[in-house]
Amino acid sequence: MDLTDAQWERIAPLMPTPRGNCKLPVRQALNGWLFIAREGCSLRSLPERYGPWFTGYMRGRRWLDRRVLERVFLELRQAELEARDAAPERPARAHLDSTIMKAHQYAAGAPRTRERKRLVASGVV
Repeated sequence: MDLTDAQWERIAPLMPTPRGNCKLPVRQALNGWLFIAREGCSLRSLPERYGPWFTGYMRGRRWLDRRVLERVFLELRQAELEARDAAPERPARAHLDSTIMKAHQYAAGAPRTRERKRLVASGVV
């Protein structure tokens, strides 16, 4: 899912103008970085529609160093908040995490200490 035209119009002024012989459009490179952030893939596995991976990497590194991407994400977040305020019947997004951590086999059946048994018996714990 690439940037919509409305989103791009809002953040285009924040993006620096490329210098030199640059064949990769700014919007295409930014969509590539958003794809990587969303999918969690490596730069080398970036789909061809986002241009050469190394070109996107170099441009994205410059944007990170200049804090351009931080300003872009803040602007997109602000646009999302404004859209939600304009339509209050729209439900808020919920983020769920289903991270699972395996414990050692003895973690669940560790014997209780006397102090723990005493606190449980007295109702403190």
